[in-house]
Amino acid sequence: MKRNPITRWLGVCTLLGLLACSKDHDGDRPGVARTAAGTVSDAKPAPFDAGPVKIALVQNSGAGDYFEQWTVGVRRQADAAGFEVQIYDARADPGRQAGDMKTAIESGVKGIIVDHGLAGTMCPLVRQATDAGIAVVVYDIEITECAPKAVETEQDDAQLATLVLTQMAKDVGDGVPVGYVNVLGIAPFDRRDVVWKKFVGEHKCAQKFFVGKFTHDVATDNARLVDAALKANPGVKAIFAAYDELAKGAISAIEQNGLSPKLATYGIDISNADIELMTKKDSPWKATGTADPRAVGAAVTRTLALQVVGQLGSKEVVFPGTLVTRSFLLENQIKNMDDLRARMPALTLADVSSASWLRPVTF
Repeated sequence: MKRNPITRWLGVCTLLGLLACSKDHDGDRPGVARTAAGTVSDAKPAPFDAGPVKIALVQNSGAGDYFEQWTVGVRRQADAAGFEVQIYDARADPGRQAGDMKTAIESGVKGIIVDHGLAGTMCPLVRQATDAGIAVVVYDIEITECAPKAVETEQDDAQLATLVLTQMAKDVGDGVPVGYVNVLGIAPFDRRDVVWKKFVGEHKCAQKFFVGKFTHDVATDNARLVDAALKANPGVKAIFAAYDELAKGAISAIEQNGLSPKLATYGIDISNADIELMTKKDSPWKATGTADPRAVGAAVTRTLALQVVGQLGSKEVVFPGTLVTRSFLLENQIKNMDDLRARMPALTLADVSSASWLRPVTF
């Protein structure tokens, strides 16, 4: 189900408002104890006060740094929160992810994080888990209609696409021939597609090709597709790739065809490898809309922790992002994600799904 962006933002604002208010009334919240002197302590609520809480992470990852960083965020926040996490990764195989989910449900865990996947495959299993009393938080899957007890989390994909496409229009102008690389049927990519279609109409772009494939070797497989598309459609001035591995594939094809000085690329998401690629000499990758994948993985994990103890207060959490341009990286001599976090502290998502007993980890 497509949701109104305003509704999503209200959900975030409501959550943040509740968290902000709770800072003034920590002593009244479950799991926050006061000493005899009246000061607030960080006592963990049940079931975290009785030792590690078992959860599962059921992923359907693709290749690339994004998923690796995201999972690092989950692991570190899980350790800090008091989770013992079993990780399953289907690696772009929906059938395998369904089997992993069934195993996780039967394993006796208190909570499950479902990271990516096809809604048609995963929704019935998510509902089965929540009906069994297991707390479930999903990331980048549309499950509201079929599994209303689960919590949905996602990046603000409309915001990310709007940020980077606005920069694209600023750089290349209106009415230019463009290429598009995306894979529909995946929730975040579908949300970005809505923005793209609106952008093409408003800026009178001539879309010359639309290619894309989601595999466990996304960059390599899509480089071949973009290479063929560029050969069939000379004169393209810019490409929008809706995911950084898709952008890598596009850039590889651009370089193979000797088009780096002539063809700009715009993507979504960022990593150490992406930063290296964006800052290399004559890179066609001009801008990306992004959150910090580690911070997002950590925030999803905190969301599950709050759901387990009944302190969440919302069924949807949206993670805002920002625009990162090639010129910003070069001007600030940013070489890696640590440098970028230092220059953009908002990427930490420190105010999202946090509590006095559940503080964000640092990276």
